[in-house]
Amino acid sequence: MSLLTVGTVAFDSIETPYGKAEKVIGGACTYISWAASYFTDNIKLVSIVGGDFPADELRQMEQRGVNLEGLKIVNDKKSFYWSGKYHDNMISRDTLVTELNVLADFDPVLPEAYRDSEYIMLGNLTPAIQISVLDQLRSKPKLVVLDTMNFWMDVAMDDLKKVLTRVDVLTINDEEARQLSGEYSLVKAAEIIQNMGPRYLIVKKGEHGALLFHKSQIFFAPALPLAFVEDPTGAGDTFAGGFIGYLAKTDDTGFENIKRAIIMGSVMASYCVEAFSLDKLKSLSQNDIAERTDAFRKMVHFDIPG
Repeated sequence: MSLLTVGTVAFDSIETPYGKAEKVIGGACTYISWAASYFTDNIKLVSIVGGDFPADELRQMEQRGVNLEGLKIVNDKKSFYWSGKYHDNMISRDTLVTELNVLADFDPVLPEAYRDSEYIMLGNLTPAIQISVLDQLRSKPKLVVLDTMNFWMDVAMDDLKKVLTRVDVLTINDEEARQLSGEYSLVKAAEIIQNMGPRYLIVKKGEHGALLFHKSQIFFAPALPLAFVEDPTGAGDTFAGGFIGYLAKTDDTGFENIKRAIIMGSVMASYCVEAFSLDKLKSLSQNDIAERTDAFRKMVHFDIPG
């Protein structure tokens, strides 16, 4: 099934307690596409970069089955750039630099070949852009997944509520779920948010896993305990890429398969954090993914004798 992903393709400079990486490849759409490429080779990317973005990086994505017809290259401008420093807990971080550059004028236009995409992943962008993308679709998708953040709740809540009426799955963290709903209890928050439009709510809890809510059903997927985490940047987007990539591969949007997709997203995210930028994602094999999926299965399986 075809997968349309919309978001940033960018440069990051990152400092963690374990090292530094200067001006490496980042961006939500980049992580989503790379993670999804291990499940499907029918990915349609929509983003914008400057003339400074390496052509070889684009070729590598194309070799992974990512269609770049929807990538706009503005040769006389620079790509989006973010720099951040993580605290010792590897959760909190400080943003040091944000340069919008080409992203300041991002107004995506979907190529004709993209307008009938069946699975849609809307990365963290302004709700107005997310609405614009949905308006350009020619047919109703099988599934629309949306990522957002507390900043848009602060400055664009009306538009955010509009786009939520048009999506099937919302992915946010626990603090954002509480802010969006006005409820501290995540169970109550999930009920309120589902009434806003999404059939499924995924609450990302970082190293503590993810919660899935659908009507009265709840599923918890733990994060795999790792001996070493080098860089958590992009983990959430990698999770989203593995999640929707698996759904596009299996073409099943029922609750049980959504649960499986969350595990696959967690598998991909567990690899992402083991190295800076895309270093780990670029070197995976299907056997690696299978082995870690089995590790998840063993971690959560148990029997209670009758």
